[in-house]
Amino acid sequence: MYKHRKFLLILFVIAFMLFLAACSSGGNDSESAGNDESAGGAAEQVLKIANDQEPAGLDPHITPAMSSVRVYSKIYSTLVEFDENMELTPDLAEEWDWSDDTTLVFQLREGVIFHNGDEVTADDVVYSFERILDENTGSHIASYFSSIDSIEATDTFEVTFHLTGPDATILTNFTNASAAIVNESVVEENGDLQQVAVGTGPFKLEEWVPDNRVTLSKNEDYYMEGQPVLDAVEYYTMVDEAARLSAIRTGEVDMTTLTGQSAQLVDGSEGINVMEYQSLEYSYAGFDMNHEILSDEKVRQALSLATNRESIATIVWDGQATVTGPIAPSMGDWSIDVTEHELYSNDLDKARELLDDAGYPDGFAIEITTASTYDDMIDTAQLLQQQWAEIGVDVTIKQVEWGEYLDIWTNTSADILIGRNGSGSDPDRAMNYFFNSNGSANVWGFADEEYDEIVQNGKTTIDEAERHDIYTEAQNYLLDKSPNLFLVSPMNYVVARDTVENYEPYPHNSEDIMETTIN
Repeated sequence: MYKHRKFLLILFVIAFMLFLAACSSGGNDSESAGNDESAGGAAEQVLKIANDQEPAGLDPHITPAMSSVRVYSKIYSTLVEFDENMELTPDLAEEWDWSDDTTLVFQLREGVIFHNGDEVTADDVVYSFERILDENTGSHIASYFSSIDSIEATDTFEVTFHLTGPDATILTNFTNASAAIVNESVVEENGDLQQVAVGTGPFKLEEWVPDNRVTLSKNEDYYMEGQPVLDAVEYYTMVDEAARLSAIRTGEVDMTTLTGQSAQLVDGSEGINVMEYQSLEYSYAGFDMNHEILSDEKVRQALSLATNRESIATIVWDGQATVTGPIAPSMGDWSIDVTEHELYSNDLDKARELLDDAGYPDGFAIEITTASTYDDMIDTAQLLQQQWAEIGVDVTIKQVEWGEYLDIWTNTSADILIGRNGSGSDPDRAMNYFFNSNGSANVWGFADEEYDEIVQNGKTTIDEAERHDIYTEAQNYLLDKSPNLFLVSPMNYVVARDTVENYEPYPHNSEDIMETTIN
């Protein structure tokens, strides 16, 4: 009897130990359930992206920084958008129609819900664009919509825009991520949308940990059924490119942007895909047009002649860039061949002659400001320092942190600023937005009545062939005036783990992740 009880006890102990082992194994399965479909459910789809800068704020109407745009473009919707072929497609507006040359009517989708549960109506569209156009908002896209005379909600889900005249650009401008439809009550409650975000887009703001990460969660009520596929997107701030390179190698993140040099280091690596495309961006040296020396057109032209742009493409971008004007070559025949322009000839003798005519035969001293967080900007500044020294210009370089850099750009508080801009999807952005006397992003103080007339004609001319001729004239005129030195347009590189599927970057939308999955 005793032996029988002892045998049963041993069996009980063995069974108990097997039970504990099973529980332990089950616990491990539970912990990895987010990445293992065998754990009893589909894997959680979380895309981790390394962002090269901290977002500067999340208010789409007042924050142009790309580190912010890439986040809030997922949170908000626009009236219309571009597809992968840059064809206009519906977003919040199902249909649109020109009643006449100056009256544009949008029919909105019914049943679209803001992330706080409010339904989107025509009143929200009216509020959003009146906010953009309000001078007190200080919107960076106000000049995009300067042709709007009035906006009215002509029905619950119908909004009508009345224009002051024909505008060939306005539909394109409606696709801009900053032309987002926002919720009035949220703005009124918070004063602005820099730290909060309530849109109608495919993702909702879940959490923002400063200098660390921004987490977006799937909008389960998004109007497009079955989209997005991802459950969440996490943006990790990694200013140092070496950190981003390491993170993509180790799988700490799924996707990031890298320079051409760094992309080459991982190209061909197992488990990593490198995707490249010609960007719509260009690098520039921007001049304070009110500066005593730089206000002289001959000085700016001399600096242009002393600039070897091919050298910048080779040294700064490892040859993965194209010499450009204000309209990047990726915009096709909207862009002129700038290499034929005299000021791109790198003629040092002519540059010295112009400085002499301007009253600076021995050159002058000037300061270049650049962001300390972008190696290409620092390298560009250093190369210009060397090149301009050949005509007697003594350059000192000031490096500043990103937040200060944005303030300097906004307030034009630098002699010369190194930066990058985007040409946009219509030549009007490159020519009007940045350089019209009333352009929202004309921070340089450039004002020229003849130029304003040229680009205004481009904006109001409907015939495309005529527009091409107008913008050819505008580009050549701007190069002559040189309020900026337009340098090169780089290739862009997106590096992703091979677990990222259904993703392809486009020049006009490098982060279309609506169909993207993690496998």
